[in-house]
Amino acid sequence: MLSLITGVGSRGQVGEIVAAALARRGDTVLVVSRGEDEVRDRAAELVAAGYARLAVSVREHGDQLDALVNLAGGFAPTGPVADSDPAAFDRIFRINVTTAYLTTRALFPLVKAARGSIVYFASEAVLEGQPARGTAGYVAAKTAVVALMRSVADEGREHGVRANALAPASIRTTTNEASMPRETRYVEREEVASVVAFLCSPSASALTGQVIRLRR
Repeated sequence: MLSLITGVGSRGQVGEIVAAALARRGDTVLVVSRGEDEVRDRAAELVAAGYARLAVSVREHGDQLDALVNLAGGFAPTGPVADSDPAAFDRIFRINVTTAYLTTRALFPLVKAARGSIVYFASEAVLEGQPARGTAGYVAAKTAVVALMRSVADEGREHGVRANALAPASIRTTTNEASMPRETRYVEREEVASVVAFLCSPSASALTGQVIRLRR
């Protein structure tokens, strides 16, 4: 199987564990990454150039892509809505939604050819009853990711393409451990990777359009 993962960045984050899990089961894994110092410029670059070059690069490995994992994204508080910076709201939206949209748009034909799987990363914050104070930009962005997933699931069903989204609570990453309270109950990266691997496998062939909550 050929799998592609976006957002595989620095050590201690989720992407490296997901990539390792897919590689261990025998996948050929393509990873897409940018340095953290370039995150703020990502949206502008994507709008200007799209992901056409990425699609060309993937085709060097064949005309089919069995799994696309949209892990690229980021968190930043935007503060109370009435006091928030529109530019910050727009940036967090683009980092999370525009990346997933453009990647899906560029690579959907390859996933379609493989009757493959697309996995999106939302957040527990999008679920009903979860606190959203000061994080309107992030919650709006991840809610839009879920809406994108559902559209892709509906559009892909007749072609055998599956799309699902994870909605994890805080994941134990280097970044989160450095910034979150000590009493935080984390989802382990290995647990996330296990669910992603399942969703990208034939065993999940009847699962599409779902938001899967991960929490402890």
